[in-house]
Amino acid sequence: MGRVADLLDKARAATGLDDFGDDGFREGLERLVDSADCEAQLNAAGRAMVEGQAIMLLMKRLEIEGWYARHPEIDEQEIVAPLMVLGLPRTGSTALHCLLGEDPAVRVMRNWEAMNPCPPPEAATYDSDPRIAAMQQQMALRDKLTPRMRQMLPSTAVSPTEDQLTMGYDFKSQIFQASFRIPSYAHWLHFEADLEPTFRYVKRVLKLLQWRCPPTRWRLKNPTYSMFITALDTVFPDARYCMTHRDVANVLPSVADLYFEMHKPNTDVPDKAWLGEINAEFCELGMKRMMAFRDAGNEHRFFDIFFAPFQKDPFPTLRELYAFLGEDFTSEAEARMRRWREEQPRDKHGRHEYDASEFGLDTATIRERFRFYSDRYAVPLGRD
Repeated sequence: MGRVADLLDKARAATGLDDFGDDGFREGLERLVDSADCEAQLNAAGRAMVEGQAIMLLMKRLEIEGWYARHPEIDEQEIVAPLMVLGLPRTGSTALHCLLGEDPAVRVMRNWEAMNPCPPPEAATYDSDPRIAAMQQQMALRDKLTPRMRQMLPSTAVSPTEDQLTMGYDFKSQIFQASFRIPSYAHWLHFEADLEPTFRYVKRVLKLLQWRCPPTRWRLKNPTYSMFITALDTVFPDARYCMTHRDVANVLPSVADLYFEMHKPNTDVPDKAWLGEINAEFCELGMKRMMAFRDAGNEHRFFDIFFAPFQKDPFPTLRELYAFLGEDFTSEAEARMRRWREEQPRDKHGRHEYDASEFGLDTATIRERFRFYSDRYAVPLGRD
């Protein structure tokens, strides 16, 4: 495919490197490019975004492989019993992840190192790395271009982040459908793609990040884990899981509106109906696959958190979570978490308002569609 070959050549030229490692990523790249070109109705900015994002991800992959080639001992690092936060999106998991990241005894992936993992961070300069300031500038530009993002997803360069971008290095990630209308790619990702190599690459990046920068007790977060839980468990068989819950009637229009904000710069004709349905499909598949996994002898590995009580006062739940993990909830960790919560109150940048009907969504219909989930976990219903 000429387009893909051109992207590969541009990444090689930009880095001076030529080893992408295992070439399994190419199928996702080819499907992404084809779907974006044929289906996304991109404007000029959108076309530049697709190409720029693909080249950036390829460049990072080349850099990662370059570090492994020079330092094969990185692969000797072990990722032991990570805690993985999953469940539906827009369920308070970001706030939970940020609070967990305040514990100095644990490791999270922060925005700046997710975007620029090479050179791998070092403990002595972790808090002063120049990539932090560069990332903050990028995020300020994002806030200028899409000002509502601060309400929906407040974040800084040092905030913990999902490993969606890391999954993107294998070109199997929801970051792409969050920004582009790509139904054929989304169908392939949801129903056909093999995510085991993707999660193996995530583990490869985690090893690189902790190599020179402990601690090594990871707290990871990603709603996508729910959909691909079997592949995830194959790669991380000792993982423990924290599942966040919320009324799906609040979840779906919120995440659809988030996607809409991310689509707007890339197309002149954003498709709100597609955004509503693709997120409903993702959430339904994720919950059904997650429930089947829990039923298959894995219930003991899960800790459940519900949105409203956690938002009101997270600390009783956090103490229970640490007890579940068999870890000490230290006074230092609690003090840092309390300080973060005081500095980052909910709706700090304004309340996120949305209209479900704009996305073809209806509260009663959503609740009936997801009754299998809300009844199973006794999820409180209502606007929170």
